[in-house]
Amino acid sequence: MKLNSPRMQPPGETQGDFDAAIVGGALSGAACALLLKRRDPSLRVVVIEKSPAFKRRVGEATTEVSGWFLLRMLGLGRFLVREQIPKNGLRFWFSNDKTQSLADCSEIGGCQLSSVPAFLVDRSTLDEEVLRLAAEAGAEILRPAQATSIELREGGLQRLTVESGGSTREIRARWVVDASGVKAMLARANGWLETNDAHPTLAAWSRWRGTGDWDSPAHAGESPDWTTGFNGIRGTATNHFAGDGWWAWWIQLRNGDTSIGAVLDQRHADWLGSGGPVGEKLRTFLSRHPAARDMMRGAEFVSGDVHFRRNLPYFSTRHAGDGFVLVGDASAFIDPLYSPGMDWIAFTASAAVELIMKWRAGTAVPPLAERHNRHFTASQRRMFEALYRDKYEYLGDHDLMRAAIRMDIASYYAFVVRPLYKKGPAALDPPPLAAPEAVPFFLLMRFIHRRLAALARSRRARGTFGKNNHARRDLLPGFTFSRRRLAKTWLHGLLLWLALEVREGWKKASPSHAEAVSESPATELPLPRSA
Repeated sequence: MKLNSPRMQPPGETQGDFDAAIVGGALSGAACALLLKRRDPSLRVVVIEKSPAFKRRVGEATTEVSGWFLLRMLGLGRFLVREQIPKNGLRFWFSNDKTQSLADCSEIGGCQLSSVPAFLVDRSTLDEEVLRLAAEAGAEILRPAQATSIELREGGLQRLTVESGGSTREIRARWVVDASGVKAMLARANGWLETNDAHPTLAAWSRWRGTGDWDSPAHAGESPDWTTGFNGIRGTATNHFAGDGWWAWWIQLRNGDTSIGAVLDQRHADWLGSGGPVGEKLRTFLSRHPAARDMMRGAEFVSGDVHFRRNLPYFSTRHAGDGFVLVGDASAFIDPLYSPGMDWIAFTASAAVELIMKWRAGTAVPPLAERHNRHFTASQRRMFEALYRDKYEYLGDHDLMRAAIRMDIASYYAFVVRPLYKKGPAALDPPPLAAPEAVPFFLLMRFIHRRLAALARSRRARGTFGKNNHARRDLLPGFTFSRRRLAKTWLHGLLLWLALEVREGWKKASPSHAEAVSESPATELPLPRSA
């Protein structure tokens, strides 16, 4: 990789002009640089990356959309097959007071190998590879270097102050792409960043060595139905431990380490008190779940690779303007459940490249930027309302989640994944749920998920929450692009929900519980009028 040290220009000369300056060289920024140079090799693109080498980070499970993006858009097929692990769907594990071991847990997951590519990735090696390809394509890489300030001038040249190696230089570029991740440099500096107080989650995570084997023959001896009707691989799925108000991920990595992290809704699940290493607190917290306890027995966390963050969700009220665009986590983050982070990178990075290429072709930018803001604001807010608001109320209940998962995944395959494989990159515009024709379906999904949360509150008040979390094996048929199969799966989830409504929907929680903090406020995040 070409490494550029800063060079101070003599007085009166123009210092380092570029068409696009990308702040952040991890996946979202490197992908933008690579796609821009492939679309137009004459574009002058610089990537400003502060780290001399990438460390491992969260976001290690791709979905079918981000898998498509890495394979078809970035061309990483050989790298992914050689260096990463093919992913075998997702699985959820549930427990209650009767459950003593992994084999006793209720399970939801596919019954066979996944038919659509997705991967479990070490983000340090993935990000390095994409940045290497961007440099190979002709992007200039400043590394280690840090943009300490950005002065936006819509319609003109953007000015960046960059520090590297003890020196400071000014870079002027027509476009700034903010790929700074959770630092969200432009959103914070310009007052656009807002937290999502309706979803107060926290997360703790680390990498572990010496963990258990999901596919060990010993589990079959403990559970007679462990392999009955199951033809897949559990260990290479994204495995989820589900509890009341929390969940945890388990992601196998290529070098033998395992990424393990817990996410809690702070209104419903308590993180252990202060004091002690975060890694040990994570082990203690997860050991309340029999599956996690069994699989972490004897395992040790990697020292120096333990992390903790409060108040995860946030969003920028502005995503683009005439000369700047935000991509990936620099624009918004909703929730890690279902691994949507790299999907958001795929949609935002592709849209950023299209915006710059249309400017390059001479198209007026302000109407394009307005449309970009409208679509991405609507997409992230509707995704939150339709999928994640109050999800933590019911994700610890096997009965409620088996209905939700069928509808969630079938909808995702039918309306997001399938169009990509049928239409190609054109299906990235607009992002999910942003189109006007998506509004009726969004309203339906929002209503269903609110009802599932209400059923969870009623169950919790009546002491029946998680009653079927013990010894239930719910193996789903493989998800394909067959409209008939997807419709059948979605309708199955709908019928499961309707059956719960018939049996329990009329049962009311106690008045004291209805007034509890677990009852979410009725207010909603505002949407643009034209969205």
